[in-house]
Amino acid sequence: MAKPVRSARETFRVPRGEVDLAAIDPAGRPVGPKNKAAAAAAMAELNERIDSRQQALYASAVAGHGPRAVLLVLQGMDTSGKGGVIEHVGGLIDPLGLHIASFKRPTPEELAHDFLWRIRKQVPGPGVVGLFDRSHYEDVLVVRVDGLVPEAEWRSRYERINAFEAELDEQGVVVVKCMLHISPQAQAERLLARLEDPTKHWKYNPGDLDVRAKWTDYQAAYADALRHCDTDAAPWYVVPADRKWYRNWVVATLLAETLEAIDPRFPPADFDVEAEKARVRAAV
Repeated sequence: MAKPVRSARETFRVPRGEVDLAAIDPAGRPVGPKNKAAAAAAMAELNERIDSRQQALYASAVAGHGPRAVLLVLQGMDTSGKGGVIEHVGGLIDPLGLHIASFKRPTPEELAHDFLWRIRKQVPGPGVVGLFDRSHYEDVLVVRVDGLVPEAEWRSRYERINAFEAELDEQGVVVVKCMLHISPQAQAERLLARLEDPTKHWKYNPGDLDVRAKWTDYQAAYADALRHCDTDAAPWYVVPADRKWYRNWVVATLLAETLEAIDPRFPPADFDVEAEKARVRAAV
């Protein structure tokens, strides 16, 4: 008997307990397509899976039949492909039901509030799929590595993040968190590609090399964030990101499986369909 194929949600869920990112291959392909051509075909199928269910999710909310929404959180080192995922996976979603938020260095106004203040303002509404380019996890990653707050402060944020995500779950927002796991070798190749292409110079920041020098510290910070904040209400997935096409397929599949688990339904008509057909025909 053929061995059943594991779902993406089973395959890429972060391991329980201590997290060793060095043991997870950034170029791995444990399930799914094995080459770029196969991935392109698979993405076409995912488009259909996502489109029908996302439209049902949106229609159900418009009709007032439920507050369900999906929040896809993207975290990763520079060049890991957050923007690429938004382009290729976000492109599978009807713009009417899509909300994208990018979290950069906090503004003075944002710094004057709790670290979750700016996040709460961007949580997707009913029927919407939200994509976060970075997120509240910056406040246990960058803040930790750069020593911007005392250790006791950033450590306390794990519990506050879990409480916030549990609150979202209770409100009907299904949270899916993806760490785009890239190797330092692949990152170096992508940084050089930006420097060699004048049309990509705007993407390059000399400060990226300063961040790269802290690679080990960031991996430790990511490992702790994954370990402390992986919950059934808001699971973490580690997505191999060295191959762009595979990275996109994994995230799209995680989204498709999540929507299928929600199983949204188009709302039934609240009027007499046959009578309305007769009225339309009579009006022609």
